[in-house]
Amino acid sequence: MKFNKVEEGLYELDVTGYVCPHPQLYTLKCLEKLNEGMVMDVLTDNPSSVESITQACNGKGYSILETSSPQAGVSLLKIKK
Repeated sequence: MKFNKVEEGLYELDVTGYVCPHPQLYTLKCLEKLNEGMVMDVLTDNPSSVESITQACNGKGYSILETSSPQAGVSLLKIKK
């Protein structure tokens, strides 16, 4: 797991290589560290994690701004707290 500040108000969490439930747990834990309005990009290569992260974020009131696939087998979720 890699959690980095990309720029002011934007962070990146790389959970590629991890299987459920770890990507979801790491995502929620890192989002707790952010202030309201900040954005975090989450990279995962576990297809079921996309759905579980989306459901967990919706349950917490976070917004999924975008879901994309920047490279084969990897999904990127852009989440706003």
